[in-house]
This record gives sequence, C-alpha cells and structure tokens, in this order.
Amino acid sequence: MLLYFGSFNPVHRGHIALAEYAMEHDLADETALVISPQSPYKTGAQPAPETDRFEMAEIACAASKYPERIKPSVAEFLLPRPSYTIDTLRYLEELCGREMEFSILMGGDQIAALDGWKEYEKILEYPIYVYPRRGEQVERYLDRITVLEEAPLQDFSSTEVRAAIERGEDTSRMLAPEVAAYIRRKGLWSPARRIAALGAALAAEPENTALLLERGRLHYRLNEWGPALNDFNAVLRVDPGHKEAQESVGMIQEILTFRYKDIYNP
Repeated sequence: MLLYFGSFNPVHRGHIALAEYAMEHDLADETALVISPQSPYKTGAQPAPETDRFEMAEIACAASKYPERIKPSVAEFLLPRPSYTIDTLRYLEELCGREMEFSILMGGDQIAALDGWKEYEKILEYPIYVYPRRGEQVERYLDRITVLEEAPLQDFSSTEVRAAIERGEDTSRMLAPEVAAYIRRKGLWSPARRIAALGAALAAEPENTALLLERGRLHYRLNEWGPALNDFNAVLRVDPGHKEAQESVGMIQEILTFRYKDIYNP
C-alpha cells in the first residue's frame, strides 16, 4: 500500500492526479490518503475540522478514476498528537501484520526537509516515491528514493485553493465539483469568513491598507457596494494617491449612480 500523507486542507485535483498516476504506473495495489489531524511540521492557522477533511477526501477518492484503489485513511486520527510519520508506519505495521507492505508518496519539498522529521533514517528504510514541485529539483537522498520525473505537477497548493475560495474566485480547475459543493454546503473558507477575519485583524491595525484593500475587494466581488466603498475610502484616507483604491471608488460610484438614477430623476 502506498501511503500519501497530508493535511488535505482541502484535497484538490493535484492530490488525486498523483494518486491516479501511482495506480496507473503500478507503484502499489492501493493508495491511501492519510489525513493528518495535526502535523508537527506545519505552523499557521488551524486547518478545517479533521472530519470535514476526511469527508472531502472520501468524496474526491470516490470521484477518481480508481475509487476501489484510492481511499482515505483515518489511521492518524487514532494516534497521539501531533502526528509523526514513523509512529503511523509502526502502528499500521502492527495492525496489518507482515502481509501488508507499505511505501510512501511525498513531495520534493518534504524530502528536502526530511532530516528534521522524527527518526527520519527509519523512514528512509521504506520505499519512498517523490514527486518534484514545478521549477524545483529533488537533490537529497537520491540513492534511497525514487523520483517520479513524469508525475503530474501540482500547479497549486491547498493554501492557494483556500485563498481562491475566500476571494470568491472560480476553483473548478482546482477542485472536483463534488468537493467544491461540500465546501459551499459547510461554509468552509468562505468569503464571509475571510471578511470576518480581516475585520478582527483591522481592529488591531485600523490603518493597515493591505487589509483594507483585501476586504474592499471581497465586498466588491460580493456586490456589497457600501462596505466596499467604505474600505476603499479608508485606504485613501491613509494613502490619498493609492491608484487601485481611487479606481475602485470611481467604479462603485458609477455603479451606484446607474443603479439608483431613478431616485435622482423622478
């Protein structure tokens, strides 16, 4: 079994394309997307609830070319946290016995930082398949890993997917429609949540033009003209020459004038 570890926050087309590639090239009989509830190597905002991430992975796997061979795993949900890869490997070996052989699929950025992982030398004893990131070369442990030079490249990350969702952008090239529908239904990473987060940040930094501009753009995409106008005007109070804010104010004023012209011309 090929173990593909990750937070999958959310799972996207790039993840599934790699799992499908592994099946098509007979790297293993099955691929398991091992959902990590808490990675010790990632910092920043908390990921979406693990149950949501598992359900999205389950949906994406079911919609893949090989739904019987690509499935999510809850193995790390059952272990102490944070989750360490070597502990998961030992747990699975104890659970499955010698009849199951495990290999690992990971990105070039992960293998580059592997020496910071718990008992990384033990991890290198397993077969490891590494997919390069676009524009990057895999340079470490080349005598102990297999580099998948022909694997499909991931042109976006889960971080970029979340940002696109929060900006209200089209994510059809990034997400399976079933996963996108789940995200909308559960309200994960919605523009409204991002607006609320920006509001909290602006309470501490009310003159931060980058935050004001981002919130103004979100309001604009949601056709919330009044709040958008307020944010762009707030940018101009701090930076009167800000070109984007000036242009945005002008566009909103044109929209409002056209929309409500009958009020002024009875």
